[in-house]
Amino acid sequence: MQLAKRLKAIKPSPTLSLNAKAKALAARGEDVVSFAAGEPDFDTPVHIKDAAKAALDAGFTKYTATGGIPELKSAISAKLKKDNQLDYSPEQILVSCGAKHSLYNLFQALLSPGDEVVIFSPYWVSYPDMVRLADGEPVIVETSAAEGYAPDPKELRKALTPKTRAVVINSPSNPTGAVLGRDALARIAEVLAGHDCLIVTDDIYEKLLYTGTPFLNLANVAPELAPRVVTVNGFSKAFSMTGWRLGYAAGPKDLIGAMQMIQDQSTSNANSITQKAGVAALTGTMEPVEKMRVEFQARRDLIVKGLNDIPGIHCRSPDGAFYVFPNVEALIGKRYKGKQVNGSVHLSELLLEDFKLAAVPGEPFGAEGYLRLSFATARTTIDKGLLRLREFVAQLS
Repeated sequence: MQLAKRLKAIKPSPTLSLNAKAKALAARGEDVVSFAAGEPDFDTPVHIKDAAKAALDAGFTKYTATGGIPELKSAISAKLKKDNQLDYSPEQILVSCGAKHSLYNLFQALLSPGDEVVIFSPYWVSYPDMVRLADGEPVIVETSAAEGYAPDPKELRKALTPKTRAVVINSPSNPTGAVLGRDALARIAEVLAGHDCLIVTDDIYEKLLYTGTPFLNLANVAPELAPRVVTVNGFSKAFSMTGWRLGYAAGPKDLIGAMQMIQDQSTSNANSITQKAGVAALTGTMEPVEKMRVEFQARRDLIVKGLNDIPGIHCRSPDGAFYVFPNVEALIGKRYKGKQVNGSVHLSELLLEDFKLAAVPGEPFGAEGYLRLSFATARTTIDKGLLRLREFVAQLS
């Protein structure tokens, strides 16, 4: 069978693939330690589940408007005003089947063949492929751990061309956990003020901050750019609702309308029951969110110290999200059982095959020589995984 040519440039998600392999091994009875999954190990808060049960009992199981039920869009609008000081009317909001779906809709609605989207590396693995699926071209601007993964304004300016339709900002970041502070965002805004491109801010990890300072969206730092900022967010991370599939985008009315038209012809509305749960999430207590954040911060400190205690590994402490992104370049090129370790993908494969430790390679994130480890797992699991990683390193020569 001949498939669409656009698929030739697309690769399976390495995070989903590795997580599936780890689960398959566990299902066969293997004692697998997985640092692969990008999802909290906490249960969804009770009041959110209760709202879903009430919706089910009330028979709220039919189609809704494609863009979302009015009370959810109003709750999102209120949340953006209260938490982020951003003014979006319900007509500027589209509710989708996860923030990932929101981003996909956005690129489909925005891009034509040859259009460019600037993405900072290390990047979430899906950004470039979603751009390619919309016939666009990802343009990568590299950042470094030494600079806190903030882009160099000179490099950003060089990447902008008449074909640039959007720049993507993800803070806190997947995979690095880096947070772009006021100064870094101001430098980005200064460059973008001279271009008419859209600014896409993926804020999915905004509630998982360890800096002691409030979260900042680029529109907070440069209000004059707010009319061309699209804010993407969702419920998966902050409310531990990964399987519920609920996200949203807020932005220019014309673009949101075009995105809704894409959604009209693909999924239609997000799950009706999940939307009711989303209302409860935004309007209910934030105590479970804060409890989870505090525990993640403790786990971060545990895993960062453990990684930095292993010879050949250096790990920067992330300021947000629930990932560490250790530098393992010193391990690449060494020999394990007489064979050379050829890169982060090979290293990841060896860890899973011989040590039953799932760690995502950095190469698909645009950062060879790194691993991404999720610390959204129990402290005992973190300790066990660190022990296995140390055992692997001890066998290198």
